Amino acid sequence: MLVKVFGAAMQGVDATIITIEVNSSRGCMFYLVGLPDSAVKESHRRIISALKENGYKMPSTSLTINMAPADIRKEGAAYDLPLAIGILAASETIASDKLSKYLVMGELSLDGTIQPIKGVLPMAIKAREDGFTGLIIPQQNAREAAVVNNLQVYGVTNIKEVIEFFNNERELEPTIVNTREEFFTSQNIYDFDFAEVKGQENVKRALEVAAAGGHNIIMVGAPGSGKSMMAKRLPSILPPLSLRESLETTKIHSVAGKLSRNSSLISKRPFRDPHHTISQVALVGGGTYPQPGEISLAHNGVLFMDELPEFNRSVLEVLRQPLEDRNITVSRVKWTVDYPASFMLVASMNPCPCGYYNHPTKDCVCNPGQVQKYLNKVSGPLLDRIDIQVEIVPVPFEKISDKRQSEASELIRNRVIAARQIQEERYKDYPGIHCNAQMGSKHLAIYAQPDEVGLERLKTAMERLNLSARAYDRILKVARTIADLEGSESIRPDHLGEAISYRNLDRENWAG
Repeated sequence: MLVKVFGAAMQGVDATIITIEVNSSRGCMFYLVGLPDSAVKESHRRIISALKENGYKMPSTSLTINMAPADIRKEGAAYDLPLAIGILAASETIASDKLSKYLVMGELSLDGTIQPIKGVLPMAIKAREDGFTGLIIPQQNAREAAVVNNLQVYGVTNIKEVIEFFNNERELEPTIVNTREEFFTSQNIYDFDFAEVKGQENVKRALEVAAAGGHNIIMVGAPGSGKSMMAKRLPSILPPLSLRESLETTKIHSVAGKLSRNSSLISKRPFRDPHHTISQVALVGGGTYPQPGEISLAHNGVLFMDELPEFNRSVLEVLRQPLEDRNITVSRVKWTVDYPASFMLVASMNPCPCGYYNHPTKDCVCNPGQVQKYLNKVSGPLLDRIDIQVEIVPVPFEKISDKRQSEASELIRNRVIAARQIQEERYKDYPGIHCNAQMGSKHLAIYAQPDEVGLERLKTAMERLNLSARAYDRILKVARTIADLEGSESIRPDHLGEAISYRNLDRENWAG
Protein backbone atom coordinates (compact mmCIF):
# COMPACT_ATOMS: atom_id res chain seq x y z
CA MET A 1 0.00 0.00 0.00
CA LEU A 2 1.27 3.46 -0.90
CA VAL A 3 0.58 6.45 1.39
CA LYS A 4 1.80 10.03 1.55
CA VAL A 5 2.62 12.06 4.66
CA PHE A 6 3.65 15.71 4.56
CA GLY A 7 6.52 17.38 6.39
CA ALA A 8 8.76 20.39 5.75
CA ALA A 9 12.41 21.26 5.16
CA MET A 10 14.12 24.58 5.87
CA GLN A 11 15.81 26.58 3.12
CA GLY A 12 17.21 29.77 4.59
CA VAL A 13 14.40 31.21 6.71
CA ASP A 14 11.60 29.70 4.62
CA ALA A 15 10.08 26.22 4.58
CA THR A 16 9.54 23.84 1.68
CA ILE A 17 6.93 21.08 1.77
CA ILE A 18 8.39 17.57 1.80
CA THR A 19 6.22 14.67 0.62
CA ILE A 20 7.10 11.43 2.41
CA GLU A 21 5.93 8.51 0.24
CA VAL A 22 5.82 5.13 1.96
CA ASN A 23 5.21 1.92 0.01
CA SER A 24 4.66 -1.35 1.83
CA SER A 25 5.08 -4.57 -0.13
CA ARG A 26 5.96 -8.23 0.37
CA GLY A 27 9.47 -8.77 1.72
CA CYS A 28 11.60 -7.73 4.68
CA MET A 29 13.81 -4.84 3.44
CA PHE A 30 13.89 -1.18 4.48
CA TYR A 31 14.89 1.52 2.00
CA LEU A 32 15.02 5.26 2.76
CA VAL A 33 15.80 7.49 -0.24
CA GLY A 34 15.46 11.17 -1.15
CA LEU A 35 18.78 12.64 0.04
CA PRO A 36 18.40 12.05 3.82
CA ASP A 37 21.34 12.84 6.10
CA SER A 38 22.67 10.55 8.85
CA ALA A 39 20.19 11.80 11.47
CA VAL A 40 17.25 10.98 9.17
CA LYS A 41 18.65 7.52 8.38
CA GLU A 42 19.01 6.81 12.10
CA SER A 43 15.28 7.41 12.57
CA HIS A 44 14.66 3.73 11.75
CA ARG A 45 15.94 2.58 15.17
CA ARG A 46 14.14 5.37 17.07
CA ILE A 47 10.85 4.54 15.34
CA ILE A 48 11.13 0.81 16.15
CA SER A 49 11.72 1.55 19.85
CA ALA A 50 9.01 4.25 20.07
CA LEU A 51 6.37 1.97 18.51
CA LYS A 52 7.32 -0.98 20.70
CA GLU A 53 7.13 1.07 23.91
CA ASN A 54 3.60 2.20 23.00
CA GLY A 55 2.20 -1.19 22.06
CA TYR A 56 2.70 -1.13 18.29
CA LYS A 57 4.90 -3.26 16.05
CA MET A 58 7.10 -2.30 13.16
CA PRO A 59 5.57 -3.89 10.03
CA SER A 60 7.32 -7.09 8.94
CA THR A 61 7.05 -6.11 5.28
CA SER A 62 9.37 -4.49 2.78
CA LEU A 63 9.23 -0.69 3.16
CA THR A 64 10.41 1.81 0.58
CA ILE A 65 10.33 5.46 1.68
CA ASN A 66 10.97 8.38 -0.65
CA MET A 67 11.33 11.95 0.60
CA ALA A 68 10.44 14.26 -2.28
CA PRO A 69 11.67 16.49 -3.79
CA ALA A 70 14.77 14.32 -3.85
CA ASP A 71 17.19 17.14 -4.73
CA ILE A 72 16.70 18.90 -1.35
CA ARG A 73 18.81 17.54 1.49
CA LYS A 74 16.73 16.40 4.47
CA GLU A 75 18.47 17.12 7.77
CA GLY A 76 17.84 16.37 11.43
CA ALA A 77 15.63 14.15 13.54
CA ALA A 78 12.45 16.21 13.00
CA TYR A 79 11.27 13.71 10.35
CA ASP A 80 10.91 10.87 12.90
CA LEU A 81 7.20 11.46 13.51
CA PRO A 82 6.01 11.77 9.88
CA LEU A 83 8.12 8.73 8.92
CA ALA A 84 6.58 6.69 11.74
CA ILE A 85 3.04 7.76 10.81
CA GLY A 86 3.69 6.95 7.15
CA ILE A 87 5.00 3.47 8.02
CA LEU A 88 1.94 2.69 10.18
CA ALA A 89 -0.44 4.04 7.53
CA ALA A 90 1.23 1.98 4.78
CA SER A 91 0.77 -1.15 6.90
CA GLU A 92 -2.88 -0.13 7.57
CA THR A 93 -2.32 0.13 11.31
CA ILE A 94 -3.80 3.62 11.17
CA ALA A 95 -6.29 5.17 8.77
CA SER A 96 -4.84 7.27 5.95
CA ASP A 97 -7.88 9.33 5.00
CA LYS A 98 -6.82 12.43 7.03
CA LEU A 99 -3.09 12.38 6.29
CA SER A 100 -3.31 14.78 3.35
CA LYS A 101 -4.87 17.49 5.53
CA TYR A 102 -2.05 17.81 8.04
CA LEU A 103 1.62 18.68 8.08
CA VAL A 104 3.41 16.53 10.67
CA MET A 105 6.85 17.07 12.23
CA GLY A 106 8.58 15.95 15.43
CA GLU A 107 11.57 14.12 16.88
CA LEU A 108 10.95 10.82 18.67
CA SER A 109 12.53 9.60 21.86
CA LEU A 110 12.95 5.87 22.36
CA ASP A 111 9.83 5.81 24.57
CA GLY A 112 7.71 7.64 22.00
CA THR A 113 7.93 11.07 23.64
CA ILE A 114 8.01 13.86 21.04
CA GLN A 115 10.90 16.31 21.37
CA PRO A 116 10.91 19.99 20.24
CA ILE A 117 12.30 20.96 16.84
CA LYS A 118 13.61 24.06 15.03
CA GLY A 119 11.91 26.20 12.39
CA VAL A 120 8.28 25.60 13.40
CA LEU A 121 7.06 29.13 12.58
CA PRO A 122 8.17 29.06 8.90
CA MET A 123 6.62 25.58 8.66
CA ALA A 124 3.30 26.90 9.97
CA ILE A 125 3.35 29.81 7.50
CA LYS A 126 4.04 27.41 4.63
CA ALA A 127 1.33 24.99 5.78
CA ARG A 128 -1.24 27.80 5.72
CA GLU A 129 -0.06 28.99 2.30
CA ASP A 130 -0.42 25.47 0.86
CA GLY A 131 -3.91 24.97 2.24
CA PHE A 132 -3.30 22.41 5.00
CA THR A 133 -6.03 22.18 7.62
CA GLY A 134 -3.65 21.77 10.53
CA LEU A 135 -0.15 21.26 11.85
CA ILE A 136 0.86 18.48 14.26
CA ILE A 137 4.06 19.33 16.12
CA PRO A 138 5.69 18.91 19.56
CA GLN A 139 3.82 20.53 22.45
CA GLN A 140 6.81 22.75 23.29
CA ASN A 141 6.60 24.37 19.83
CA ALA A 142 2.83 24.79 19.71
CA ARG A 143 2.62 28.41 20.92
CA GLU A 144 5.31 29.43 18.45
CA ALA A 145 3.29 28.07 15.51
CA ALA A 146 -0.08 29.19 16.87
CA VAL A 147 0.66 32.84 16.03
CA VAL A 148 -0.24 31.90 12.43
CA ASN A 149 -3.99 32.36 12.04
CA ASN A 150 -6.38 30.27 9.93
CA LEU A 151 -4.43 27.12 10.82
CA GLN A 152 -5.20 24.53 13.49
CA VAL A 153 -2.05 23.87 15.50
CA TYR A 154 -1.98 20.70 17.60
CA GLY A 155 0.76 20.24 20.18
CA VAL A 156 1.39 16.59 21.08
CA THR A 157 3.64 14.96 23.68
CA ASN A 158 3.61 11.29 22.58
CA ILE A 159 3.32 9.35 19.33
CA LYS A 160 0.31 7.47 20.72
CA GLU A 161 -1.73 10.70 20.70
CA VAL A 162 -1.04 11.15 16.99
CA ILE A 163 -1.88 7.53 16.13
CA GLU A 164 -5.18 7.72 18.02
CA PHE A 165 -5.99 11.07 16.39
CA PHE A 166 -5.66 9.65 12.87
CA ASN A 167 -7.68 6.59 13.94
CA ASN A 168 -10.47 8.91 15.21
CA GLU A 169 -9.99 7.56 18.73
CA ARG A 170 -8.87 10.87 20.25
CA GLU A 171 -9.62 14.55 19.78
CA LEU A 172 -6.68 16.94 19.95
CA GLU A 173 -7.14 20.41 21.38
CA PRO A 174 -5.81 23.15 19.08
CA THR A 175 -3.45 25.67 20.64
CA ILE A 176 -4.86 29.20 20.55
CA VAL A 177 -2.74 32.28 21.12
CA ASN A 178 -4.06 35.84 21.30
CA THR A 179 -1.14 37.12 19.27
CA ARG A 180 -1.90 40.84 19.36
CA GLU A 181 -2.69 40.95 23.07
CA GLU A 182 0.49 39.10 24.08
CA PHE A 183 2.59 41.05 21.60
CA PHE A 184 1.55 44.52 22.72
CA THR A 185 1.47 43.63 26.44
CA SER A 186 5.17 42.74 26.68
CA GLN A 187 6.43 45.27 24.14
CA ASN A 188 7.43 48.01 26.57
CA ILE A 189 9.07 45.94 29.32
CA TYR A 190 12.85 46.38 29.47
CA ASP A 191 15.47 45.31 32.00
CA PHE A 192 17.62 48.40 31.42
CA ASP A 193 16.69 52.09 31.43
CA PHE A 194 18.60 55.27 30.63
CA ALA A 195 17.29 56.71 33.90
CA GLU A 196 20.04 54.68 35.59
CA VAL A 197 22.84 56.33 33.58
CA LYS A 198 24.63 59.15 35.41
CA GLY A 199 26.05 61.96 33.32
CA GLN A 200 27.19 61.31 29.73
CA GLU A 201 24.53 63.63 28.34
CA ASN A 202 26.37 64.12 25.06
CA VAL A 203 26.62 60.34 24.50
CA LYS A 204 22.97 59.79 25.37
CA ARG A 205 22.09 62.49 22.87
CA ALA A 206 24.21 60.75 20.21
CA LEU A 207 22.44 57.45 20.93
CA GLU A 208 19.07 59.20 20.66
CA VAL A 209 20.04 60.59 17.25
CA ALA A 210 21.31 57.15 16.17
CA ALA A 211 18.05 55.49 17.25
CA ALA A 212 15.92 58.16 15.56
CA GLY A 213 17.63 57.75 12.18
CA GLY A 214 18.72 54.11 12.34
CA HIS A 215 22.37 55.22 12.19
CA ASN A 216 25.33 53.02 13.03
CA ILE A 217 27.38 54.38 15.92
CA ILE A 218 30.80 53.81 17.46
CA MET A 219 31.77 54.94 20.98
CA VAL A 220 35.43 55.54 21.78
CA GLY A 221 36.47 55.92 25.40
CA ALA A 222 38.52 54.72 28.33
CA PRO A 223 37.66 51.53 30.27
CA GLY A 224 34.79 52.03 32.69
CA SER A 225 33.39 55.12 31.00
CA GLY A 226 30.02 53.45 30.34
CA LYS A 227 30.19 52.31 26.70
CA SER A 228 28.73 48.83 27.22
CA MET A 229 26.21 50.04 29.81
CA MET A 230 24.70 52.57 27.42
CA ALA A 231 24.77 50.22 24.44
CA LYS A 232 22.68 47.68 26.38
CA ARG A 233 20.08 50.36 27.01
CA LEU A 234 19.76 51.35 23.36
CA PRO A 235 16.90 48.87 22.57
CA SER A 236 14.79 50.61 25.23
CA ILE A 237 14.66 53.80 23.13
CA LEU A 238 14.24 52.21 19.69
CA PRO A 239 10.75 52.28 18.13
CA PRO A 240 8.67 49.19 19.04
CA LEU A 241 8.57 46.30 16.59
CA SER A 242 5.64 46.17 14.21
CA LEU A 243 3.85 42.83 13.81
CA ARG A 244 5.50 42.38 10.41
CA GLU A 245 8.97 43.02 11.83
CA SER A 246 8.24 40.74 14.76
CA LEU A 247 7.21 37.90 12.46
CA GLU A 248 10.41 38.32 10.39
CA THR A 249 12.57 38.32 13.52
CA THR A 250 10.78 35.35 15.10
CA LYS A 251 11.21 33.29 11.91
CA ILE A 252 14.97 33.76 12.01
CA HIS A 253 15.24 32.84 15.69
CA SER A 254 12.95 29.86 15.11
CA VAL A 255 15.18 28.51 12.34
CA ALA A 256 18.25 28.99 14.53
CA GLY A 257 16.58 27.25 17.49
CA LYS A 258 17.02 30.36 19.66
CA LEU A 259 13.41 30.71 20.81
CA SER A 260 12.64 29.70 24.37
CA ARG A 261 10.19 26.84 24.80
CA ASN A 262 6.47 27.70 24.86
CA SER A 263 7.20 31.19 23.48
CA SER A 264 5.31 32.93 20.69
CA LEU A 265 6.24 36.15 18.85
CA ILE A 266 9.36 38.11 19.78
CA SER A 267 8.03 41.43 21.04
CA LYS A 268 11.28 43.37 21.66
CA ARG A 269 14.05 44.26 19.26
CA PRO A 270 16.92 41.75 19.49
CA PHE A 271 20.24 42.76 21.02
CA ARG A 272 23.17 40.56 20.00
CA ASP A 273 26.66 41.03 21.46
CA PRO A 274 29.05 38.39 20.09
CA HIS A 275 32.46 37.89 21.68
CA HIS A 276 35.47 39.16 19.73
CA THR A 277 36.67 35.58 19.11
CA ILE A 278 33.69 34.92 16.82
CA SER A 279 34.39 33.39 13.39
CA GLN A 280 33.21 34.66 10.01
CA VAL A 281 30.70 31.82 9.65
CA ALA A 282 29.22 32.42 13.10
CA LEU A 283 28.84 36.11 12.28
CA VAL A 284 27.31 35.96 8.78
CA GLY A 285 25.78 32.45 8.83
CA GLY A 286 26.38 29.21 6.97
CA GLY A 287 28.13 26.07 8.17
CA THR A 288 27.77 22.41 7.24
CA TYR A 289 24.08 22.67 8.12
CA PRO A 290 23.20 26.28 7.14
CA GLN A 291 22.20 28.45 10.09
CA PRO A 292 21.62 32.21 10.44
CA GLY A 293 24.58 34.12 11.87
CA GLU A 294 24.69 36.87 14.46
CA ILE A 295 23.96 39.60 11.92
CA SER A 296 20.71 37.86 10.97
CA LEU A 297 19.78 37.17 14.60
CA ALA A 298 20.16 40.94 15.08
CA HIS A 299 17.72 41.64 12.20
CA ASN A 300 15.43 44.57 13.12
CA GLY A 301 17.53 45.11 16.23
CA VAL A 302 21.04 45.90 17.45
CA LEU A 303 24.38 44.20 16.82
CA PHE A 304 26.77 45.33 19.55
CA MET A 305 30.47 44.73 18.95
CA ASP A 306 32.42 45.52 22.09
CA GLU A 307 36.18 46.19 21.80
CA LEU A 308 35.93 46.45 18.01
CA PRO A 309 39.70 46.37 17.22
CA GLU A 310 40.02 43.03 19.03
CA PHE A 311 37.85 41.31 16.41
CA ASN A 312 39.71 39.52 13.63
CA ARG A 313 40.07 41.95 10.72
CA SER A 314 38.65 39.43 8.23
CA VAL A 315 35.57 39.08 10.46
CA LEU A 316 35.03 42.84 10.49
CA GLU A 317 35.41 43.13 6.72
CA VAL A 318 32.51 40.72 6.04
CA LEU A 319 30.23 43.29 7.68
CA ARG A 320 30.70 45.79 4.87
CA GLN A 321 28.29 44.28 2.34
CA PRO A 322 25.45 43.47 4.83
CA LEU A 323 25.64 47.00 6.24
CA GLU A 324 24.89 48.36 2.76
CA ASP A 325 22.51 45.73 1.35
CA ARG A 326 20.80 44.74 4.63
CA ASN A 327 20.82 41.07 3.69
CA ILE A 328 23.47 38.38 3.35
CA THR A 329 23.73 35.71 0.65
CA VAL A 330 25.78 32.70 1.76
CA SER A 331 26.94 30.64 -1.24
CA ARG A 332 28.63 27.27 -1.11
CA VAL A 333 29.16 24.49 -3.66
CA LYS A 334 25.99 22.59 -2.74
CA TRP A 335 23.68 25.35 -1.57
CA THR A 336 22.92 29.07 -1.54
CA VAL A 337 20.77 30.72 1.13
CA ASP A 338 19.65 34.28 1.76
CA TYR A 339 19.28 35.65 5.28
CA PRO A 340 17.91 39.12 6.13
CA ALA A 341 20.36 41.34 8.02
CA SER A 342 18.87 44.79 8.57
CA PHE A 343 20.50 45.70 11.86
CA MET A 344 21.86 48.74 13.63
CA LEU A 345 25.59 48.39 14.31
CA VAL A 346 26.73 49.71 17.68
CA ALA A 347 30.47 49.41 18.37
CA SER A 348 32.73 50.43 21.20
CA MET A 349 36.49 50.57 21.56
CA ASN A 350 39.30 51.94 23.68
CA PRO A 351 41.23 54.85 22.14
CA CYS A 352 44.56 53.03 22.44
CA PRO A 353 46.08 49.73 23.66
CA CYS A 354 46.39 50.93 27.27
CA GLY A 355 42.95 52.60 27.10
CA TYR A 356 43.85 56.03 28.46
CA TYR A 357 44.65 58.20 25.45
CA ASN A 358 42.90 61.60 25.94
CA HIS A 359 41.96 60.61 29.51
CA PRO A 360 41.47 63.69 31.71
CA THR A 361 43.31 62.30 34.77
CA LYS A 362 45.38 59.27 33.72
CA ASP A 363 48.41 59.31 31.45
CA CYS A 364 48.61 57.18 28.32
CA VAL A 365 51.68 54.92 28.33
CA CYS A 366 51.53 53.96 24.64
CA ASN A 367 54.48 54.72 22.40
CA PRO A 368 54.14 57.27 19.58
CA GLY A 369 52.31 55.67 16.68
CA GLN A 370 50.79 52.89 18.79
CA VAL A 371 47.51 54.76 19.09
CA GLN A 372 47.18 55.19 15.33
CA LYS A 373 48.21 51.57 14.76
CA TYR A 374 45.52 50.45 17.18
CA LEU A 375 42.83 52.53 15.48
CA ASN A 376 43.96 51.27 12.07
CA LYS A 377 42.81 47.77 13.03
CA VAL A 378 39.37 49.06 12.01
CA SER A 379 39.49 49.72 8.26
CA GLY A 380 38.43 52.95 6.60
CA PRO A 381 35.70 51.27 4.48
CA LEU A 382 34.08 49.91 7.64
CA LEU A 383 34.27 53.26 9.43
CA ASP A 384 32.75 54.75 6.28
CA ARG A 385 29.56 52.89 7.11
CA ILE A 386 29.38 54.21 10.68
CA ASP A 387 27.54 57.53 10.68
CA ILE A 388 28.14 58.63 14.27
CA GLN A 389 31.53 58.51 15.98
CA VAL A 390 31.46 59.82 19.53
CA GLU A 391 34.17 60.16 22.16
CA ILE A 392 33.37 59.27 25.79
CA VAL A 393 35.15 60.62 28.84
CA PRO A 394 34.80 59.12 32.34
CA VAL A 395 31.99 60.41 34.55
CA PRO A 396 33.20 62.71 37.36
CA PHE A 397 32.46 61.82 40.98
CA GLU A 398 29.86 64.58 41.33
CA LYS A 399 27.75 62.98 38.61
CA ILE A 400 28.18 59.40 39.88
CA SER A 401 27.10 60.35 43.41
CA ASP A 402 24.12 62.43 42.24
CA LYS A 403 20.94 60.80 43.60
CA ARG A 404 18.69 62.32 40.97
CA GLN A 405 17.56 60.06 38.14
CA SER A 406 18.40 60.91 34.56
CA GLU A 407 15.83 61.15 31.78
CA ALA A 408 13.92 57.86 31.44
CA SER A 409 14.06 55.74 28.31
CA GLU A 410 10.32 56.17 27.78
CA LEU A 411 10.65 59.92 27.26
CA ILE A 412 13.57 59.53 24.86
CA ARG A 413 11.70 56.78 23.01
CA ASN A 414 8.67 59.02 22.46
CA ARG A 415 10.88 61.56 20.65
CA VAL A 416 12.50 58.78 18.61
CA ILE A 417 9.10 57.40 17.57
CA ALA A 418 7.92 60.87 16.49
CA ALA A 419 11.06 61.31 14.34
CA ARG A 420 10.64 57.85 12.78
CA GLN A 421 7.03 58.62 11.88
CA ILE A 422 8.21 61.69 9.97
CA GLN A 423 10.70 59.52 8.08
CA GLU A 424 8.16 56.81 7.28
CA GLU A 425 5.88 59.41 5.76
CA ARG A 426 8.78 60.96 3.83
CA TYR A 427 9.95 57.67 2.29
CA LYS A 428 6.57 55.99 1.80
CA ASP A 429 7.07 56.03 -1.99
CA TYR A 430 10.55 54.47 -1.80
CA PRO A 431 10.43 50.69 -1.16
CA GLY A 432 13.18 49.47 1.13
CA ILE A 433 13.85 52.87 2.72
CA HIS A 434 12.37 53.42 6.16
CA CYS A 435 14.81 55.75 7.91
CA ASN A 436 17.42 58.41 7.18
CA ALA A 437 20.36 56.03 7.46
CA GLN A 438 19.12 54.20 4.35
CA MET A 439 19.10 57.29 2.13
CA GLY A 440 21.11 57.27 -1.08
CA SER A 441 22.66 60.18 -2.95
CA LYS A 442 19.40 60.80 -4.82
CA HIS A 443 17.44 61.21 -1.60
CA LEU A 444 20.12 63.39 -0.02
CA ALA A 445 19.79 65.81 -2.89
CA ILE A 446 16.03 66.04 -2.30
CA TYR A 447 15.64 65.89 1.48
CA ALA A 448 18.97 66.82 3.07
CA GLN A 449 20.23 69.95 1.35
CA PRO A 450 21.31 72.71 3.76
CA ASP A 451 20.86 76.43 3.06
CA GLU A 452 23.74 78.71 2.00
CA VAL A 453 24.76 79.47 5.59
CA GLY A 454 24.75 75.80 6.51
CA LEU A 455 26.69 74.84 3.40
CA GLU A 456 29.35 77.42 4.21
CA ARG A 457 29.60 76.09 7.76
CA LEU A 458 30.01 72.55 6.46
CA LYS A 459 32.72 73.68 4.03
CA THR A 460 34.60 75.49 6.80
CA ALA A 461 34.39 72.49 9.14
CA MET A 462 35.67 70.06 6.54
CA GLU A 463 38.63 72.30 5.77
CA ARG A 464 39.46 73.28 9.35
CA LEU A 465 38.99 69.85 10.93
CA ASN A 466 40.48 67.99 7.96
CA LEU A 467 37.36 65.83 7.64
CA SER A 468 37.49 63.18 4.94
CA ALA A 469 35.33 63.34 1.84
CA ARG A 470 33.35 60.29 2.96
CA ALA A 471 32.12 62.29 5.96
CA TYR A 472 30.07 64.64 3.75
CA ASP A 473 27.09 62.33 3.09
CA ARG A 474 27.14 61.00 6.65
CA ILE A 475 26.97 64.47 8.13
CA LEU A 476 23.98 65.34 5.95
CA LYS A 477 22.14 62.15 6.95
CA VAL A 478 22.71 62.76 10.65
CA ALA A 479 21.75 66.43 10.29
CA ARG A 480 18.50 65.36 8.63
CA THR A 481 17.75 63.15 11.64
CA ILE A 482 18.54 65.93 14.11
CA ALA A 483 16.14 68.19 12.20
CA ASP A 484 13.46 65.47 12.35
CA LEU A 485 13.88 65.20 16.13
CA GLU A 486 13.09 68.91 16.34
CA GLY A 487 10.27 68.65 13.81
CA SER A 488 12.07 70.97 11.39
CA GLU A 489 11.48 70.61 7.66
CA SER A 490 14.78 72.26 6.76
CA ILE A 491 18.31 71.55 7.94
CA ARG A 492 19.58 74.54 9.93
CA PRO A 493 23.24 75.42 10.57
CA ASP A 494 22.96 74.28 14.22
CA HIS A 495 21.79 70.85 13.02
CA LEU A 496 24.87 70.62 10.82
CA GLY A 497 27.08 71.76 13.70
CA GLU A 498 25.87 68.93 15.91
CA ALA A 499 26.26 66.39 13.09
CA ILE A 500 29.84 67.56 12.45
CA SER A 501 30.66 67.03 16.14
CA TYR A 502 29.82 63.32 15.68
CA ARG A 503 32.72 62.70 13.27
CA ASN A 504 35.59 62.38 15.77
CA LEU A 505 37.47 59.57 14.03
CA ASP A 506 37.43 61.38 10.69
CA ARG A 507 39.58 64.19 12.01
CA GLU A 508 43.09 64.07 10.70
CA ASN A 509 45.66 63.38 13.43
CA TRP A 510 42.91 62.70 16.00
CA ALA A 511 45.11 59.99 17.42
CA GLY A 512 48.34 61.90 17.24
